[in-house]
Amino acid sequence: MRLLRVRAKALAARARGQVPLHFLHVGKTGGSAIKHALRGRRDQGPYRLFLHGHRMGLKNVWPGERVFFCVRDPIARFVSGFFSRQRMGRPKNDIPWNEPEAVAFERFSTPDELAEAIGSSNPSRRAEAEQAMNGIQHVNSHMWEWFGDEALFHARRESLLWIGFQESLSEDFERLRQLLQLPNEASLPSDDLRAHRNPQRLGRGLSEDAEANLRTWYAADYRLLALCEAWRADHRE
Repeated sequence: MRLLRVRAKALAARARGQVPLHFLHVGKTGGSAIKHALRGRRDQGPYRLFLHGHRMGLKNVWPGERVFFCVRDPIARFVSGFFSRQRMGRPKNDIPWNEPEAVAFERFSTPDELAEAIGSSNPSRRAEAEQAMNGIQHVNSHMWEWFGDEALFHARRESLLWIGFQESLSEDFERLRQLLQLPNEASLPSDDLRAHRNPQRLGRGLSEDAEANLRTWYAADYRLLALCEAWRADHRE
């Protein structure tokens, strides 16, 4: 039903001469900050903006309509997701742990503990780590979930308007603001609460073994990151 409402609004925008432009909110990549900056500006400029939740993927966007989104280094995304769920999304949200999360955070108190255990020589410990990786929200998601597969990504390359990288989000947002012809007042939030990000005091803190394990676990997402970097390189002015 929601997709039907989106389709109706997109058709109405086309009738007004606007191009439907869909924001795909990939979890833990800076999307909350982008949506905060763009709320109230959906009908400004040449585009009609659709600021979707986490369930909207590339496959749901009609051909001929445009797309923008953010991505992030998968290891940094893992750390962010771990800490976010460890504190139950607070202070912006208050979402209690589900049963797999409660078990996971009882066993693993830091991202490093969990990431190291993925490669443990102890089969029982490794199985516990795999259960946690598959049970913790955000940690158990892969960025590819929003884009289907590589064939779909390549088929829809011409639909992409902008790709933001969480690591350079402030700079990237300026480019987005220009593309959307938005005023200077349109800006990213500066505080952690509205941006829904972890406090800066929570560092990455991963051992070399932990990082190596995570690179293997999220290998497909590193391929997606490379595709996004290549697209951005091709579209630099």
